[in-house]
Amino acid sequence: MSVDHTRAPVLEALVDYRRSGRLSFTPPGHKQARGADPAVREALGDAVFLGDVLASGGLDDRLERNGVLDRAEALMADAVHADHTFFTTCGSSLSVKAAMLAVAGPHEKLLIGRDAHKSVASGLVLAGIEPVWVEPRWDAERHIAHPPSAEEFERTFAEHPDAKGALITSPTPYGTCADLRAVADVCHRRGLPLVVDEAWGAHLPFHPDLPSWAMDAGADICVTSIHKMGSGLEQGSVFHLRGDRVPAALLKMRADLLGTTSPSVLIFAGLDGWRRQMALHGEALMGNALELAVRARSVIEEIDGLHVNDRDDFCGPGLADDFDPLPVVIDVTGLGITGYQAADWLREHRQVDAHLNDHRRIGAQLSHGDDWETASELLAALKDLAAAAAELTGSPRIEVPDPAGLRMEQAWLPRDAFYGPTEDIPVDRAAGRIAAEIITPYPPGIPAVLPGERLTEPVLRYLTTGLAAGMNLPDPNDARLETVRVVADAG
Repeated sequence: MSVDHTRAPVLEALVDYRRSGRLSFTPPGHKQARGADPAVREALGDAVFLGDVLASGGLDDRLERNGVLDRAEALMADAVHADHTFFTTCGSSLSVKAAMLAVAGPHEKLLIGRDAHKSVASGLVLAGIEPVWVEPRWDAERHIAHPPSAEEFERTFAEHPDAKGALITSPTPYGTCADLRAVADVCHRRGLPLVVDEAWGAHLPFHPDLPSWAMDAGADICVTSIHKMGSGLEQGSVFHLRGDRVPAALLKMRADLLGTTSPSVLIFAGLDGWRRQMALHGEALMGNALELAVRARSVIEEIDGLHVNDRDDFCGPGLADDFDPLPVVIDVTGLGITGYQAADWLREHRQVDAHLNDHRRIGAQLSHGDDWETASELLAALKDLAAAAAELTGSPRIEVPDPAGLRMEQAWLPRDAFYGPTEDIPVDRAAGRIAAEIITPYPPGIPAVLPGERLTEPVLRYLTTGLAAGMNLPDPNDARLETVRVVADAG
């Protein structure tokens, strides 16, 4: 059956809804903007409210007999070579949890790269899954983690033959990628599924010069944030399924446990429109973005004190297998400042927002939405940053552990530690105790501490010195990190 990617079922249904002049006596209560606060209408525009309708009993009839969403999801699946696609409006944080719950249950083992996102840690707490951590490939010189190797998954499966499957993050927020086909082969030789958290890879299927994406590499479930590198709205996410190792009905059932019964049609429309845009024009758009990245990277590399991390930095023996150049990760240590200082200065003085920031880097993400005009603004701001760096006040030193110092013993199941009796103790007395909370430098959102891990001095010093230097820690119970929540001492 031929597939017509010029169609956009959600967008077309929204147009029909507006043309029909329907009068709604259902939510949303703003009633097509008529009841919205005038100041909100002025700020957002009425188009937001006009597109904010019920998914069933609005966009489609009460029994969804027109199959609007089903048709949109089928078109998305075809565009990215999946068997099934599911739209979600709660971001990939929901999608990855649904994928985990479809593969493993309470007290069952799941192999997971320890560079996983906070949402994976949350899934462990909710599901009671026992994580078996697979070590990332650590670059001790640059203090950065790359996705685990297929060999490391092979070794870990041999030690835990009762594991139900595996989860890997690729690309990372830094743009580094695993050999997904090799990792999938490790899983499939055992008849087990591979879940790929590909939140940063929505664009990968649409240009041959980008790294291979999960479905083409043989993954069973792939989670993708369309709002990150695509052009969907914030919270727009999809998860794709291929093969029969995970039944589609089971995956949908698990997602229904977590998802909202009031999904945003606006977000659905963004997903639908992005698929059509990419299916029709994706290769040209992504080609332009790649050419822009090459040009911008070359100019940034010429700015004294800045270094753009490239394939030679991130790929090679013991490092990543592939590399996406669009995140444009810039090392600022040559300026004598931290990534936190750089991001703050760019926002305050040049109205430029960098995304990723850590103790030594910022990320200046480029996408198909950029052009030479926006890139030139970025380049001018970076040149100004380099000129002003000497005047920035010194930042407190961040004590970053070596790779071995970052790893802690998973002494308890995350769920047991999170829900069990807890107490808050001073951070200087927390080493040796079992963490009962998640502590995550954000962005990029990879937890430094998980519930159930036995806390160590190097990790606690990293977090406290990082916080003093500008690190964002949004999730600990004590935002000042003067205390840490731990499992209560039974003694």
